[in-house]
Amino acid sequence: MENGMGVILFEKKPDGELQMIEERIWSMNMVAALEHVNYLVVGGREFETVEGRLNVDEGKLELLLVPMRHEE
Repeated sequence: MENGMGVILFEKKPDGELQMIEERIWSMNMVAALEHVNYLVVGGREFETVEGRLNVDEGKLELLLVPMRHEE
């Protein structure tokens, strides 16, 4: 786990349902950057980070995201 940390991104749907967006290994620099950012772009979509949870049992960071609505 020295090279990075497993991160799971969950999208919170309007009805409260959670949908997994993706799971991947993030570098420790990316994980540290979470201290300074409020928004993530994943698959071309922008999300606001709502909260995070460190799942010690699985050794993974789980992030709860809500999609940003952009008017076009």
